[in-house]
Amino acid sequence: MARRSSGFTLVELLVVMAIIATLLTVAVPRYLQSADRAREAALRQTLAATRDAIDKYHGDTGRYPETLEELVGKHYLRRVPYDPITQSDTTWAIVPPAGDRAEPGVYDLRSGADGHARDGTPYAQW
Repeated sequence: MARRSSGFTLVELLVVMAIIATLLTVAVPRYLQSADRAREAALRQTLAATRDAIDKYHGDTGRYPETLEELVGKHYLRRVPYDPITQSDTTWAIVPPAGDRAEPGVYDLRSGADGHARDGTPYAQW
């Protein structure tokens, strides 16, 4: 009487690994797309909130803040915003006020990220 040892055969293990690999090829691209969508939504929200704080500062003081840190110091923002695309708070592109007089300040804020969003627009134009 031959005794059969318990365990998995190599073929069974290969079949299971092939099934897992197939599932991963479907799941991973969807995960990466949802992560990109989340970063873009976070960037849009950050830009909107920061632009709102700049407008409120201008409405209260009659001038634009000289730096983003000034918005934090005057409690218009809790902290300098974080760019979710570049994963930094130091890569923002500051847009100075336009007009006849060249006054310093932060009129607008744009992402300093290279590249394009999923819709084809450059992040620097948002």
